[in-house]
Amino acid sequence: MAAVQAEGARRRWRRARGADAPRAKRKPRPFWQELPILVVVAVLLALVIKTFFVQAFSIPSESMQNTLQPGDRVLVDKFTPWFGATPERGDVVVFKDPDGWLKGEGEKVDHPNVFQQALSFIGLMPGAGDQDLIKRVIAVGGDTVQCDPGQPVRVNGTALTEPYIYPGATPCDDYSVGTITVPKGKLWMMGDHRNDSSDSRFHHKFGPGDGFVPQSDVVGRAFAVAWPLSRWSTLPVPATFQQHSLAASTAASTAVTIPVLLWYRRRTRPLGADQRQRARIAR
Repeated sequence: MAAVQAEGARRRWRRARGADAPRAKRKPRPFWQELPILVVVAVLLALVIKTFFVQAFSIPSESMQNTLQPGDRVLVDKFTPWFGATPERGDVVVFKDPDGWLKGEGEKVDHPNVFQQALSFIGLMPGAGDQDLIKRVIAVGGDTVQCDPGQPVRVNGTALTEPYIYPGATPCDDYSVGTITVPKGKLWMMGDHRNDSSDSRFHHKFGPGDGFVPQSDVVGRAFAVAWPLSRWSTLPVPATFQQHSLAASTAASTAVTIPVLLWYRRRTRPLGADQRQRARIAR
């Protein structure tokens, strides 16, 4: 009986607080009210992706034919450099104009309208006014590059087999530079259309600058052609850059340096008591 009375008291208390009253259903917002929220979220996501992950770039010139054609849209990886990844030999990379290279390329800078500027800002369209270039990394800091007329490009003494260069183009004939060493922290860039590319060779000989591109100027690595769809493809590192002999000079110098260093340390190490005693007896 007491239990029944307690339950009745609980029900009266709940009714007094309105707990048993039916809850009003929440009406969904009209689509026109949710649309601005969806647009803002999409723009924020696009900005984050463009800034930290992937960005689209447009190819403005013929300097990378036939790998890339004018008007192609490439996707550039901007994410891995945040983890310390550095450009490697054979990578196709986008980089900031180091010393007025765009003038040498003869690239035209378009004047986009407001709509195009908005799409470029959020990364849905390449920026027409971006002062960026795209080339292939041939050598990195510490490498020796040899580029002579009638000869293939050699990196650290190893000849490159370059099936990607434009048909009929010669590896080094137009702007031969002989033998040069790439400074630490710099890159040696060359276009795949060697006879129509004002790249590191041209600027090393004629300026402005010394032809070397600071590693810090690299925006990211191009990994795919995204547009037009008929040209969709990836941009892997060519097999010629996988040759072990490309790093032979570094390995050889290390193989010589380590034994010499060990020999020097043994010669200069302080003598122990027994060694000093033997040295006095020998004298």
